[in-house]
Amino acid sequence: MKKESFSFDDGNAYEATMAAWLRPVGETFFDWLEAKSGLKWIDVGCGTGVSTELLIEKCTPAEVEALDPSNAQLAVARTRPVLHDVTFHNGDAVALPFSDNSFDAALMAGVIPVLPDLSKGVIEMLRVVRPSGLVAAYMWDIVNGGFPHEPVLAGLTGC
Repeated sequence: MKKESFSFDDGNAYEATMAAWLRPVGETFFDWLEAKSGLKWIDVGCGTGVSTELLIEKCTPAEVEALDPSNAQLAVARTRPVLHDVTFHNGDAVALPFSDNSFDAALMAGVIPVLPDLSKGVIEMLRVVRPSGLVAAYMWDIVNGGFPHEPVLAGLTGC
């Protein structure tokens, strides 16, 4: 069954809730990743720019472009001082508006459960990254109770 498209229409609400969870997971992820500096990156599903900010802080890229389907999310991302040199695009992770082999590396942070077609998203990332480039994604451990709002869900369901 194909998932429907998903968009966060309130960038400030997302920033106040979910973004706080992306930062600690992302810090651990980037420390583990040990990506080379000086790469040209695309951040697919950048949201409010938390992952993009971490990418810049941890990887020292030469250039970063970031994409998200939500203009509300992009509006918040554009306010982050660290991201002043980032080129932002409104677009879809399963139909990236870039030529083949345009980037050295691609990132997808916290997007996996909201993609309507994960396979297409991965194929698109592979398409826009040069051969032998880096394609990376991270997500918190939802299956093992790591969903950020797990305590609320447990309280509501009595689990």
